[in-house]
Amino acid sequence: MKKVLFTASSGGHFEQLMMLKELMNEYDSVVLTEKTKYKVKVDNVKLYTVCQINRKELLFIFKFIYIFFKSLSIIIKEKPDVVISLGALSTVPACFIMKLMRKKVVFIESFAKIDSPTLTGRLVYKFADLFLVQWESMKKFYPNAEYKGGLY
Repeated sequence: MKKVLFTASSGGHFEQLMMLKELMNEYDSVVLTEKTKYKVKVDNVKLYTVCQINRKELLFIFKFIYIFFKSLSIIIKEKPDVVISLGALSTVPACFIMKLMRKKVVFIESFAKIDSPTLTGRLVYKFADLFLVQWESMKKFYPNAEYKGGLY
């Protein structure tokens, strides 16, 4: 059975990730998200957290490096075959590491993005094995993406 790493930043991205709960139940799954002040629980799925990150904060580069190495340790421990990501920035290291390990990378652009791409989407689009958009209008930014409708 394939093992799937589901990753999303906190907030709306994580809510969208939880729309894939049925898929999580079909596979041996783990979740990687940002640690927040509120408790996040995913029934029957192992949950890992990394610190929240914002590219405009002073300690951005140090946090990004920390997230990279924490993501690497989780991937080495869990040995997933594929990563499914719903952004944002904290998920980029896991996607990049999985690609370096020649594993599959699936990225789903945010439902909230109707007429402009996310920074994370622009970065991951370059190497994702499957890139999904939730609005057909986003194909103008990601011509090789697949439109399958929204998660909601």
